[in-house]
Parts: sequence; C-alpha cells; structure tokens
Amino acid sequence: MDVLWMIPLLLIPLLMWTSSTFVFYFKSAFTVAWMMCLALVTIPLCILKSGGRDVENMRIIRFMVRHVKYFLGLRFEVSGWEHLQTEGPYVIISNHQSSLDVLGLMEILPDRCTMIAKKELVYAGTVGLICWLGGIVFINRKKTSDAKSVMAEAAKTMLDDQIRLWVFPEGTRNQKGDLLPFKKGAFHLAVQAQVPIIPVVFSSYSNFYLRKEKQFKSGTIRLKILPKIETKGMTTEDISSLSDKSFNVMRSAFLSISDSVTQSNGPLRH
Repeated sequence: MDVLWMIPLLLIPLLMWTSSTFVFYFKSAFTVAWMMCLALVTIPLCILKSGGRDVENMRIIRFMVRHVKYFLGLRFEVSGWEHLQTEGPYVIISNHQSSLDVLGLMEILPDRCTMIAKKELVYAGTVGLICWLGGIVFINRKKTSDAKSVMAEAAKTMLDDQIRLWVFPEGTRNQKGDLLPFKKGAFHLAVQAQVPIIPVVFSSYSNFYLRKEKQFKSGTIRLKILPKIETKGMTTEDISSLSDKSFNVMRSAFLSISDSVTQSNGPLRH
C-alpha cells in the first residue's frame, strides 16, 4: 500500500517535465488553492489590525501575496517608480490580461490604494472576504446605472478618505496581443474627483502564458508606470478625449515593452 501512495508523487514531477498542459493546470490549481489559504490566514490579521473593512488592510494583503510569484517562476521588472511618488488620491489604470495581474498589482501597490472589481468576486470564498476587508469597491458590470452610482460614491470616498483606486478600463481580461477599447468609468471617476490618472502597463504574457493553448512557463513581466495625466479643470465633455489620450499612451507602451520582452525571451511555442 505504501508503494501505491508513492506512485502519484513520482508521476507529478514526471508530468511537470513532459507535459506543458499538466504544468498549466497544476500551476493554475495551485495558485487558486494557495491564494485561498493565504486569504484564510490573512482574514484574522486584518480584523485584528483594523477591526473590519479598511483600505489599510491592503498593506497586509500586499505583504502576504508578494511571494507567490516565486512559486510560479515569474519575475517582475518595474520602471517609472518615480511616477507613483504622487501625494493625495489618484486613479491608477492598467491593462488586464489574466488573474496573474494581481501579482503585478501587489508588486507596486502604493499605500492607501485599493481596487474596483466585478461584483462576482465577493462570492469567491475566502478570497472574496479578504477583498471586502481590503476595501475593494465592487461594481455590477451588467447594470450601467448601478456602476455609475458606485463610481460616484467612490469619487466621494477617494476625497473624503484620501485613498487611491486601481481600475482596469478594458473591463474584462484580454490576451489578444493588443488593448481593448477603454470603458469610460475610470475617467468619469477621475474627472468627478478632479484627481490625476496614473497609467500602468503590463507587458504581454504571451511569451510564457497562453490560456487557450494551456501553456504556463516561467517568465518575465515588465511593468511600466507612466507619467500622470492631470484632470484638474476637466468636465464630462473631456471624458472621451481623456480616455483616448490614456489609451494611446498605454497602447504605445504596451507594444514597446512587449516587443522587448519577446526579443529577450523568445516567443512561446504552441
């Protein structure tokens, strides 16, 4: 019987070596399970520190999550740190490729910063609870009126509590090698609060992670923090031009840093 128990343990390293599909599912399952375990440990720490829901809990969450990249064989190269040295509230916008984005987010997350996320996330077990404790703002993407009212309330909270908010303006995960058109919520938020926007760009994951092809290798992610875009004096009439300007500078940076990563590591074969 002892020998039978050893067979799966011996098979795992063999499959990790020979099957890229197995590696994909193993890493994906491990990430979900480990995040849920980390959340279980972090929940009481947040309650003890802040007594409940508080953006300051993001400090603890950031500390607890930062090591996960090592298990997955990921490395981050960050440029433009100086652009995050901005006082007061602001809106961070970034492209959105997969759930791996949260690792890059935690790599550079400034103090008193939380996120805007889809409402469904709050039901994700211990992860959903830790997100709620971290002050994450949940929106219902299917109801535009609800999303707008949440954004209006978020703008007020930003100013009253002096917090920063991280938004994914594409609105959904995208791994098509380019940016999707931006939704306007983040820009309404920034203009309503009259706070600057700081664009953050993740390089393409295609040289190590392809969801459809079930590929998940080790790899390098380049994070580029771009100069802030001021919104002071802007009104709702400026939303479209503000969105277009942000899209153009982020798309240019995305294509540039993605090309440099591919040239360094080579494309992922599939």
